[in-house]
Amino acid sequence: MRINFRHLYCFREVAERKSINAASAQVHLSQPAITQAIAKLESELATALFVRRSSGMFVTPAGEIFLNRVVRSLNYLQTGAAEALSLAKKDNERGFKNFHRLVTSAQLRALIAVVETGNFSLAARKTGASQPSIHRRAKDLEQLAGVTLFESSRYGVSPTQTARTFVRYAKLAFSEIEHGRAELFALHGRETGRIAIGAMPLARAYILPKALKPHLQEFPDCEISIVEGPYEQLLSGLRHGDIDLMLGALREPAPIDDVVQDAFFEDPLEIIFRVGHPLAGKKRCTPAQLAKFPWIVPRAGTPLRERFDELFSGDKVTPPSNMIECNSVAAARGLLLESDRVTLLSPHQVHYEIAAGLLRALPHPKGPVTRMIAITRRSDWAPTRAQKRLVEHLHGVDFKAPAKMR
Repeated sequence: MRINFRHLYCFREVAERKSINAASAQVHLSQPAITQAIAKLESELATALFVRRSSGMFVTPAGEIFLNRVVRSLNYLQTGAAEALSLAKKDNERGFKNFHRLVTSAQLRALIAVVETGNFSLAARKTGASQPSIHRRAKDLEQLAGVTLFESSRYGVSPTQTARTFVRYAKLAFSEIEHGRAELFALHGRETGRIAIGAMPLARAYILPKALKPHLQEFPDCEISIVEGPYEQLLSGLRHGDIDLMLGALREPAPIDDVVQDAFFEDPLEIIFRVGHPLAGKKRCTPAQLAKFPWIVPRAGTPLRERFDELFSGDKVTPPSNMIECNSVAAARGLLLESDRVTLLSPHQVHYEIAAGLLRALPHPKGPVTRMIAITRRSDWAPTRAQKRLVEHLHGVDFKAPAKMR
């Protein structure tokens, strides 16, 4: 769908005032221009947004659904503009008051592309537009805002923090309209849309495969995108609207105040090693015994690394020194199978290898040790029906241990 924000402003004002005439003064457009904007919007959405009566314009059920997303989208633009101006510490004397009402989707997409790539040439390649077009649109937006969105450095032209701030809200604005479009499809009997899931290793290995099977049976036309990466990268994607929800270990405290962590199960942590390992005949092990073996440890600063550090604390045991730091379960799996290395991991992350008799697990030497797994979302997230159902399917995953756990 080609988003025209001027059309969206027209739609919002007519819906609120129930009159094209009353909306005209608010959007500074003639009545014929507003009528044409509404008609184009209805054509692109392939649905009627208003019922026309002698007493005024009244939104249809489809219009109510789409209006909710439009209001959220335009509010994001307004908030982003306000934060960008505040960050730039400008009185906006060079720009237009309420410049967010004047921006075009082409300008916003150009700015987003430049911020994401850090380069006008790469932005042009990413969008398929010419470099002069990208440059002109981005610079036009800079003039509208009256703030500096780009600055020169020895590496070329770079987006400012002001630009990055505005882009975050612009991407959320685009995301809301896409969700609204998906909800209109659902209203007409076809559940579509896209769900992007930021998945940490446990989620990729076990939780998502279990949850997605029933979800895709219920929503066969739903497009699923599973995004991998370090926690910080996934969190950024979540806050920018590129990702709808994240699955992974709960952080204490929450990383930032605009996201919410919904804990949904306690994940046990155990000692994992290959079948045939010197520890294989034991039913339990001690920290001293474990310190004799080479280890695979998670990246510093993660909840799992904290649990590893706790394993060798307070027992007067020298922690193992022959360690490989690794956050890839696939790489850890290969290292475990090819050596006497051990690791601290959730058995669910190697569920299928344990069930197949390739890896084994022993209880944690200090008794049951767990980490909380959470669904992380934006605090103002308004999920579509398909997204809500995915969360319900996640909560319905059976976390029983594999048959050959011991």
